[in-house]
Amino acid sequence: MSETEQVVRKSAVEHVDEGLRQYMIKVFNYMGLGLVVTALAAYLTVNTPLLSMMFSVDMTAQTVSLSVLGWIITLAPLAMIFAFNAVLAKGSPAAAQLMFWAFSAIMGISMANVMLLYTAESITRVFLITAATFGGMSLLGYTTKKDLTSIGSFLYMGLWGIIIASIVNIFMKSSGVYYAISYLSVLIFTGLTVYDVQKIKMMYYSADDNDTLTRKAIVGALELYLDFINLFLSLLRILGDRR
Repeated sequence: MSETEQVVRKSAVEHVDEGLRQYMIKVFNYMGLGLVVTALAAYLTVNTPLLSMMFSVDMTAQTVSLSVLGWIITLAPLAMIFAFNAVLAKGSPAAAQLMFWAFSAIMGISMANVMLLYTAESITRVFLITAATFGGMSLLGYTTKKDLTSIGSFLYMGLWGIIIASIVNIFMKSSGVYYAISYLSVLIFTGLTVYDVQKIKMMYYSADDNDTLTRKAIVGALELYLDFINLFLSLLRILGDRR
């Protein structure tokens, strides 16, 4: 290879690396702003009449009961994920962003009961632990050369197992199963963070225009947002101090 060809190749690699860096920054910016929207929505819900319209808290039994409105808002994020796919397929990048912000806000409203059950100090402490864990796993996912596809498939199988066990435990109301699910969730969402960051990184190379790249960045932000939220909630169940 001639010296000129080497220079051209090096320039192309540096261009790709810079493009990838900017893309990953965009993904994490979207995710971070989504978390801010969620926190604000939860805070506003706690300080408005909407809280009593959604939740009924028994501090003695440390339980939260949902009204009809509470169930609707709690289940709304699941419905919005399916709608999100439709928006990505047919809508503009701006519509996808709007859907992401709306999803983040609804998640915040549905999570307002967390502020009622746990002390502010423990919520802050667990958030910082989650952020540190998430940051370390994200770095690992970005830098590792190992193909994590098979590991990702295994983790998603475990995720479905947790979902089924959680539904069953709604009726069983077993504290042992509750904590087992929480510990397994920490392991699974920690692993999914590594896997999803690598997957998002690979998505960059399959984008062929700016609109596609923006859509992929929003999809990546949503996946990482869900990893973070679920990791946070799982750690809070284990480490959080109840009021």
